[in-house]
Amino acid sequence: MTSRRFISSLTTPTRSAMPCVMLASLAALTLLLPNRALAHDIPNDVTVQAFVKPAGQRLELLVRVPLKAMRDVDFPERGPGYLDLNRVDAYLRDAATLWISDAIELYEGDSRLPKPHVVETRVSLESDKSFASYEAAFAHFTGAKLPSDTQVYWNQAMLDVLFEYPIRSEHSEFSIHPGLARLGLRVVTALTFLPSTGVTRAFEFIGDPGLVWLDPRWHQAVLRFVDLGFLHILSGTDHLLFLFCLVIPFRRFRALIPVVTAFTIAHSITLIASAYNLAPDSLWFPPLIETLIAISIVYMALENIVGGIGVQRRWMIAFGFGLVHGFGFSFALRQTLQFAGSHLLTSLLSFNVGVELGQLLVLLLLIPALEIFFRFAVAERMGTIILSALVAHTAWHWMIDRGERLIQFRFEWPQPNAALLATLMHWLLVMLILGALMWCVRKYWPLKFPARQPSAPDPLGMRPVQVHAVGHGLETETGGEI
Repeated sequence: MTSRRFISSLTTPTRSAMPCVMLASLAALTLLLPNRALAHDIPNDVTVQAFVKPAGQRLELLVRVPLKAMRDVDFPERGPGYLDLNRVDAYLRDAATLWISDAIELYEGDSRLPKPHVVETRVSLESDKSFASYEAAFAHFTGAKLPSDTQVYWNQAMLDVLFEYPIRSEHSEFSIHPGLARLGLRVVTALTFLPSTGVTRAFEFIGDPGLVWLDPRWHQAVLRFVDLGFLHILSGTDHLLFLFCLVIPFRRFRALIPVVTAFTIAHSITLIASAYNLAPDSLWFPPLIETLIAISIVYMALENIVGGIGVQRRWMIAFGFGLVHGFGFSFALRQTLQFAGSHLLTSLLSFNVGVELGQLLVLLLLIPALEIFFRFAVAERMGTIILSALVAHTAWHWMIDRGERLIQFRFEWPQPNAALLATLMHWLLVMLILGALMWCVRKYWPLKFPARQPSAPDPLGMRPVQVHAVGHGLETETGGEI
């Protein structure tokens, strides 16, 4: 009978043989892998160029995409990895359907258009300039293809496709959802819409922008920018901290109305002015504004710590700093204004409405939370100092970091010319009008609010509310005027 040890030695490789077995397995797998494994790597940066043009009963979509983004398609090759242009056409159509048309949704009104017909495909060199205009791109599809003996690697070529969609009328409203973000890690799409009205609209967005109205109506622009403003204020940490500093001493809606309204009016002015190119376009201007925003938060937090701040003073400070925050809003909105179509002013006002709605939501959450905190956790004055100190600490670090970036830019005085003089005159006129309005409000319409009752007795007895003479009445340290 054969011993168990002998059988085991026949069926199981020894420890000395294990490395050899593993190496042989890896070598076999290497031989089985395709020689173009790197073709499936996701490219880092992909630029897509597209034209959309309705013409009669059809809509033309012209697209240029780098061939390296078609990473699941094994294109035929010849020689040392050159594209075999004699056999590539069928693969191009499959790639165009799989990676482009299946990812794009086009709508006529509220109806999604059916799958398009692939009219023509082309392989182009990266140096080809056909997509500089719609006319040149369309002529490119009707011209001659690359010679079959052209030596071009698959990952150094471009795929050009002409799609056709059936539509009811060229005068319809069209929208598009270009879901091309999967083509690469960072996909930039440059889209040009050529409607029958002759007004060309150019778009450029990164990743997936969602549904884009190619020629939006005013109500479509309103809905988009109200939503954008609402989400922006909720995601803007620096703006929220500034609003938090405004709320801490005035935990009543009635007392906060002039303060928040002044802030909203101020940032609306500079936001609109920036959208109409009245703001400096120098490289140092954005970091300057970001630094000033941090300074505004530090200042408001320190004022809360010092105390004795009234409504009459606070709304004017909020107005001044609101002018700075408006420029900050404009930087975030700059890339989105392309979706406004011909309704620029309407979109800007709608964005401000969205910001205001977001601020109201924040107030609805902050005021009760602060009341509970001051009533059950810590005394009001001490809590105000603690919270403001935490905000000041955070904003101070922002100010230092942003200031370091700012000093890296070299400030240069603009060249004096007629355009600069006109811009300065516009801003001077705006400042004079705003100054006159603020003076009139302060002199003829003083803000009056009932005094706020103490929320809880002091442990050593009832704490009297301190008052200060302001204007035409007496003002409490929490902002109410009697």
